[in-house]
Amino acid sequence: MEQQQSGSPSPRSPSSQPYLSVSVTDPVKLGNGVQAYISYRVITKSNLPEYQGHEKIVIRRYSDFVWLRDRLFDKFKGVFIPPLPEKSAVEKFRFSAEFIEMRRQGLDIFVNRIASHQELQQSEDLRTFLQADEETMEGLRSQETGIFKKKPADFMQIFKDVQSKVSDVVLAQKHAYRLVKRHREMGQSLSDFGKAAKLLGACEGEILGKAFSDLGNKSEALSVKLQKEAHQLLMNFEEPLKDYVRAVQSIKATITERANAFRHQCELAETMKLKEINLDKLMLTRSDKVGEAEHEYRELKAESEEATGRFETIVRLMNEEIVRFQEQKTLDMGIAFHEFAKGQARLANSIADAWRSLLPKLEACSS
Repeated sequence: MEQQQSGSPSPRSPSSQPYLSVSVTDPVKLGNGVQAYISYRVITKSNLPEYQGHEKIVIRRYSDFVWLRDRLFDKFKGVFIPPLPEKSAVEKFRFSAEFIEMRRQGLDIFVNRIASHQELQQSEDLRTFLQADEETMEGLRSQETGIFKKKPADFMQIFKDVQSKVSDVVLAQKHAYRLVKRHREMGQSLSDFGKAAKLLGACEGEILGKAFSDLGNKSEALSVKLQKEAHQLLMNFEEPLKDYVRAVQSIKATITERANAFRHQCELAETMKLKEINLDKLMLTRSDKVGEAEHEYRELKAESEEATGRFETIVRLMNEEIVRFQEQKTLDMGIAFHEFAKGQARLANSIADAWRSLLPKLEACSS
């Protein structure tokens, strides 16, 4: 039996069960100066008939992922489109190894959330994104003009309510950033202290010099642990909190579309009432314009019914998405906080064990 790759959400080997698995890998910097960007290999494995073969590899850049997100947002009204990882606001960090890896992981999560979503996975734009060649993708991307719209004033309170739900998460994310920074600074301080202690030990006698050397080695070893834990804290705790905030921004965008659909429905209903009143007047006066007015009224009624159906669909999907979002975020945040607690306990034990193992040598030196 062919062995499946571990960690994959879908079977990788041929199977009678339908599957769609996507991986974002191998980030590579291309171009120079302001034209520089990062490209990614996007590997799709699927046995679905609408996909070209069991495996397809394409090259994509961040703006291609933005194109996909915008297309889905425009077409799937009422569905919470997964958020993209944020762009670096600081130019010097844009091509750092850490930022590139964080973005790669975020893009992988983004596209797999779409591929596993019951509604979004059926998107023709997703299939295009996963299979089109780079020239075709560039052409499609250049045609887009954006989908950002102003927020209706009468729905501003809804946005404020949604924003208030994440204020605690934003605060936690800020403190997580400070923890990462503190771990890194402490790690650097221990590394500097360790080097200084070893240099001092080289100037002392054998017993005292050995003690200083051991102290320096332990300090440098703890520095490595702190730097490693800082990276784990960044990836497994701070980044999920930031992803939570981005997800809420995506929800707010969907609320905007709901507001637009509701407003359009109300405008059509009001116009239809006016047309109906006008039609009644024409029929009473036996005007020769009755036929034309009846035709306009029927067309407007059909458009109004379509708008009502579209709004009701958005509301239904949003209700379903809210439940899904709450369940998923409860799970994600539970994992993030559990990993945070485990990491801090692991680090505290490592620090305690390291200093404890050094005590007998220092005590022997001081007696």
